[in-house]
Amino acid sequence: MKKIICDGNTICYKDQGQGEPLVLLHGFCGSSEYWDQVVPLLSDRYRCIVPDLRGHGSSDAPMGAYTIEQMADDVIQLMDALELPKVTLLGHSLGGYITLSVVQRYSNRLNGFGMIHSTAYPDSEEGKEKRLLAISNIQANGITSFVDNMIPTLFAPDHVSDHPEWINLAKEIGYRTPPQGACGSAMAMRERPDRRDVLSASVLPVLLVAGEQDGIISQDKTFTVDQPNVTQVTIAGSGHMSMWEAPDQLATTITIFLDQVQSK
Repeated sequence: MKKIICDGNTICYKDQGQGEPLVLLHGFCGSSEYWDQVVPLLSDRYRCIVPDLRGHGSSDAPMGAYTIEQMADDVIQLMDALELPKVTLLGHSLGGYITLSVVQRYSNRLNGFGMIHSTAYPDSEEGKEKRLLAISNIQANGITSFVDNMIPTLFAPDHVSDHPEWINLAKEIGYRTPPQGACGSAMAMRERPDRRDVLSASVLPVLLVAGEQDGIISQDKTFTVDQPNVTQVTIAGSGHMSMWEAPDQLATTITIFLDQVQSK
């Protein structure tokens, strides 16, 4: 992987393909590997830049709480280092929260954006309590048991039983998340604001993707805005991980959206 320094922290990233730049952000306790099944389907037409978020994968994991804004600034600094004035930005789950922070503060750096199994809603009070419990769990018992419990919930029930190789690989990626990175990112998610207004106010092309069987973020939480610049797509049979559960369909959805972005 390639590396840059963002505010003293190393951010690692993959840079594959040629064409219009597309930045892909992964979810919590994931890494750039989450996109490994999709990038080969896009990289013949697009330059795919896929970072490990701060606190994840091979990137640095500073101690303490992170903010979604810090993680968004990392993305902008990566764009600056690569001399990319504008990109299309797609974020999965946590990556979608980061994407909306970029939209709110740096919309002039975007050609379009998308949220994949993500939401503009903040955490509910119950959700905030669960973040604190997750942090306590990780601090007390380590990352392995937390990941073992979390990963099966990301997939549609049939896929958990029919594709143990997906579960095992996702767990292996999760095990490599530094505990302080998981805790710092959990705090970032807990403290993120309601950005439904950011989503509804944007005039950029928007892609919203939901999984029919997503047990983490329901379709109604993803499809919070319905207007002409917004494309809504539900991936049949998919849970929270269509990058693995339906990579061909997700890649086709992204390609159609990118064609629309380029035609603007």
